[in-house]
Amino acid sequence: MKEFLENYFSQKDFKKRMILMCVGVFFMGFFLSFLIKVDLGTDPCTFMNLTLSRAIGISFGTWQLILNAILFIFVILFGRKFIGFGTIANMVFIGYIADFFVWLWEKCIPENYFTDMPYRAVIFLLALFMFIVAVSFYINANMGVSPYDAIPQIISERVFKKVPFAVVRICFDFLVIIIGVIFKGTPNIGIVLMALFLGPIISVVGKFINKFLFN
Repeated sequence: MKEFLENYFSQKDFKKRMILMCVGVFFMGFFLSFLIKVDLGTDPCTFMNLTLSRAIGISFGTWQLILNAILFIFVILFGRKFIGFGTIANMVFIGYIADFFVWLWEKCIPENYFTDMPYRAVIFLLALFMFIVAVSFYINANMGVSPYDAIPQIISERVFKKVPFAVVRICFDFLVIIIGVIFKGTPNIGIVLMALFLGPIISVVGKFINKFLFN
């Protein structure tokens, strides 16, 4: 463990990566709050967690932390290489940041901005784009992945070794969406747009970050 921590803290551009990860986590929660308010769709994991938290009757942040804690046990057992500061930050803070800003918007922004067109569509598209950019910061910081993202990678490496990872990930996300639907969630256009644009934007932002931030 000592050797692991020494190598982790001594990795190149550690401070820059740490700051980039923190910025990504904060703005993921921030822009997620807008996506929750306009209710036009999010990523599969958030869709399922929102649906389950409402069904159970607890806050989104609390449920997300509980689920991530359960998944984290499997990551510790079978995929420790995926763990980093970003893993903890993601599982603990994003849900609560989103909860806080949802509460804040309800206090200071008229509800019709989140329910009436064209305001709703404009907020949705801007928030979706900026959420994906924030995810790109988080991913490209290379400070560990969330338990949710680690599980399909572990499954791919340990169970379905001959199946392309992309297929495993799609099936995993699809299963999560089904769970959300079972608990009376309604998947919207946001899930489709997230699937289409997440990969390309992560790639573009990653090239920019590596060129101008990490040399």
